[in-house]
Formats: sequence, structure tokens, C-alpha cells
Amino acid sequence: MTPLLRDAAPADAAACAALARRTFTETFGHLYRPEDLAAFLAGHSEEGWRGDLTDPDYAIRVAETSDGLVAYAKLGPPSLPFEPRGAAVELRNFYVLAPWHGTGLARALMDWVLAAARARGAADLYLSVFVDNHRAQAFYARYGFERIGRYDFRVGDHVDEDHVMRLAL
Repeated sequence: MTPLLRDAAPADAAACAALARRTFTETFGHLYRPEDLAAFLAGHSEEGWRGDLTDPDYAIRVAETSDGLVAYAKLGPPSLPFEPRGAAVELRNFYVLAPWHGTGLARALMDWVLAAARARGAADLYLSVFVDNHRAQAFYARYGFERIGRYDFRVGDHVDEDHVMRLAL
């Protein structure tokens, strides 16, 4: 079954929050102490997602099957510690549940990300990616993203190093 790609709506807030917690835990949960992971996941609340889903500065796309949401991408205003070269958008989150890896779903989501960033008038698209997430780094590199710096990513009291990457649109 091919997932349906669609824009997320405020009614999706609970499902988006649950998917965000699930995908982060599935991908990175083993790296953190339970209390650090719990503190981080608390930031993915239904209320927080509802706020993003009603904020015109954000664009969120989800992939849905009959079993529910299986992937999402969230674009928003730049928040990383860098100085944009001009009009910019940040890929805040990009997650696909493991059973959907290698199916082409990530490619379809990234096609939307690039089109949505261009439609917002961005000259550059930024993101951060964990230094040890080589699969994601290779995926972004295939699209032409280049590493431009580093970023301290906090999960509770734990600090990880992320690469900041940029794609000229």
C-alpha cells in the first residue's frame, strides 16, 4: 500500500505528536538515558504541534496509510545558530518509520520539501543532522546539501553534535 501524502491539518496534532515521539525514539532512543529522552519527548506535545499546524510560518506534510501516519516533514523559519545568506527556510524535522525505509517515501517527501521551500521564496534550505546518522547524511548529500557548520543538539541534559547543512535552491 502506497501512503497518501497530504498537508497536515490542526486535527492531526495528536497523531503528529505521537509520530514525532515514536520516530525519534525508534531512531535515537537507545542513545539516551530514560530521563533525558522523556524530557526531550515532552517537547513533542499535542499543544505544541497544534501551534505549528496553525502557524502560517510552518508547512507540514504527512504520509498516511490505513494504519495511521508513517512519516512527516516539517518546514519552518530558521532557528539554527547560523546567519542565513538571504531568504531561508529550515527543515525542522524529517522522519520516516523504519518499515518504510527504502520504499521511495523519503524521496517523495523530500520532493515536497524542496518545492515547498521554493514556493516560500527561500534561496537556501537549512537542516541539522546528527553526526552519527550517516544514512540521513548520505540522503541529504544526494540532494546537494553541504555541511556548513555544527550545532549542539540537546536531549534533556545530554548534548549531541549535529552537522548544519545547507542547500542552495
